[in-house]
Amino acid sequence: MANIILDVLPETVEIDGAEYRINSDFRISILFELLMQDDEVGKRQKLIQGLKLYYPEIPQNMTEAVEKMIWFYRCGRETESDRSGSGGSGSKQVYSFEYDDDYIYAAFLEQYGIDLQDVEDLHWWKFRALFKALGEDTEFVKIMGYRSISITSTMSKEQREFYKKMQTVHALPIPDAEREANELLTEALLHGGDLTGLV
Repeated sequence: MANIILDVLPETVEIDGAEYRINSDFRISILFELLMQDDEVGKRQKLIQGLKLYYPEIPQNMTEAVEKMIWFYRCGRETESDRSGSGGSGSKQVYSFEYDDDYIYAAFLEQYGIDLQDVEDLHWWKFRALFKALGEDTEFVKIMGYRSISITSTMSKEQREFYKKMQTVHALPIPDAEREANELLTEALLHGGDLTGLV
């Protein structure tokens, strides 16, 4: 498992003994996540477009290229299960880079003084670390809290009504990106791992 404090953040991945450059800018991985969430794009096309997003030169061993692409997207971890709810098969999705773009932009500006429009080449792993550490006082984190909260009978009637309203107002119409990425990789590997000819 990679460590963002101890390890140099990767700009390349090793496949069959050769180093291949991987596009590390946070915008690429956001595009990849949005691609995984797009119901109008088939799984095969998602795989092809994902490889094209991440690799300036797509490796010959595309099975390993896909594995390293998913590894990079997960920031060097086997699975990603953070409070954002983007990981895990049973987790509820509580954010979207497409629908929450303005809240995310404002949260980074408010908390870190980072204008995501002006930032050039911010590594995906750095972005994710900052993203996961956004404070509860930002509107974005409050919205994620509304989406994730379980409304129970122990709450007052006013609380239940409030949270139901907030969940309706801030509802997301999209599936879980990490689950889709897992299914994509699994399906590719189950079919003999031969991805030749996809690109």
